[in-house]
Amino acid sequence: MMTLKNILVATDFSETSEAALVYARELAQAFGGTLHVLHVAGIIAASAIGVEGYTTDFIALQREVEESARKQLDGLVSEADRRALSAKTIVLTSNSPAQSIVSYAKDAHIDLVVVGTHGRGGMAHVLMGSVAERVVRMAPCPVLTVRHPAYKSTLREAGLGAAHASP
Repeated sequence: MMTLKNILVATDFSETSEAALVYARELAQAFGGTLHVLHVAGIIAASAIGVEGYTTDFIALQREVEESARKQLDGLVSEADRRALSAKTIVLTSNSPAQSIVSYAKDAHIDLVVVGTHGRGGMAHVLMGSVAERVVRMAPCPVLTVRHPAYKSTLREAGLGAAHASP
């Protein structure tokens, strides 16, 4: 029998991430697992390199970004989640979200990663890439991708069935 004792959901606080959290929460409840909710905050100083005439306290700004992420995570994970699912919130800092998600999954012995996908195609995908796609390729465990909730309605209207979720 398959066991999912550690379930990781990565969030960028978008609607697709919220949908992924719903799936992860349900799976953690069904399997009696622990829910890990992770956000990867970008490194502020790295994005400002080469900006002439711009000075700021990057350390303080980075702390603010990370603290804001912690507060948002605390808003997503209820006390009931913490009690029933031993839910944990994690903020990592990196400019490589996919690598950070995969590294955390390895280190925390995650059994399933759940990520939202924006479903970008064509040139947007080429230019921006896909964190979800990279996680699927590199993860040490199965990955469930969850599309935006509106996708479900679009499929239903087209007569194509339920929402797309790929293992």
